[in-house]
Amino acid sequence: MKKRHLTKGNDAIAMAAVEAGCRHYFGYPITPQSEIPEYLSRAFPKLGGVFLQAESEIASINMMLGAGAAGVRVMTSSSGPGISLMQEGISYLAGSEVPAVIINVQRSGPGLGGISPSQGDYFQATRGGGHGDYRTPVLAPASIQEMWDLTILAFDLADRYRTPVVLLADAMLGQMKEPLVQRGLDLPPLPEKDWTVTGAAGRPTRRVKSLYLGEGELEKHCWKLHEKYQVIKEKEVRVEEYRMEDAELVVTGFGSPARIAKTAVDRARDEGKKVGLLRPITLFPFPEKRIAELADAGKSFLVVELSTGQMIEDVRMNAGRLAPIHFYGRPNGAGSLPTPDDIYHEIMEAYPA
Repeated sequence: MKKRHLTKGNDAIAMAAVEAGCRHYFGYPITPQSEIPEYLSRAFPKLGGVFLQAESEIASINMMLGAGAAGVRVMTSSSGPGISLMQEGISYLAGSEVPAVIINVQRSGPGLGGISPSQGDYFQATRGGGHGDYRTPVLAPASIQEMWDLTILAFDLADRYRTPVVLLADAMLGQMKEPLVQRGLDLPPLPEKDWTVTGAAGRPTRRVKSLYLGEGELEKHCWKLHEKYQVIKEKEVRVEEYRMEDAELVVTGFGSPARIAKTAVDRARDEGKKVGLLRPITLFPFPEKRIAELADAGKSFLVVELSTGQMIEDVRMNAGRLAPIHFYGRPNGAGSLPTPDDIYHEIMEAYPA
């Protein structure tokens, strides 16, 4: 049995990247994720890897494009303002079908905002963020163990689908400590990287590009990407259901608020209320079918977010116009993270009469 070690969330991400075989990191420090580059700056040189603090987030994401095109596992990490600067490069990664892992430990915004926990980057992550017809798989951990597990999964999904993958955490998860088991994941074999640009001696020339100027070429490419995203939506939905067996009110949230909501759900259950928690682990693909099923069964929803309301739009879209949907948001986490009592009172307000 593997031992558990008390580990900070940001360190768990960095350790998992090493375990996943990543040896190339390009990034720029920003609170509250700077422990990730700090850890990798020490680890990668000992492993023969490359750690490079670029002059900006714009430079780092484009360095990832080059390294990923050569077939190596590559990662960057940042927070809201830095991820904003990376958007053009993320679009190029998606358009070029280059695998990469992008860690966003969210802070408050908009603008420079603050360093407190937030979930205001949901739209940015789940809607692509940059220009063009593309999506990125988005994984949302809610514990330090998931910071490890989902980082390893992110590298797998990136290689499997040739796409950038976003891990969307927040300042609370990045800075808190919990017991961690450094375990491997039982994942299926990956396809061969027969597309990488590693030198053309003895084989046909390969090209990794996102520029298509021939008649009909770009349309064909966009439909190819669209079909890939449909496969991801069909195969890669991940969701946690907690005490949902007979729930009449479904509390839904991701990341930090979802773990806080569990305690509130337990309290409501102790008082005889039929309440459950539905936690999306993948934000793209979103658990659309499950939300629709619950709405069709007459369930009510309470959406809890560290924002003024972003994921609630996906709940509304899939639950339909007639489903009762309530919202509880806290956009800036410093000193105002919701407590289990706060969410419990919202449950009592939203509970079907």
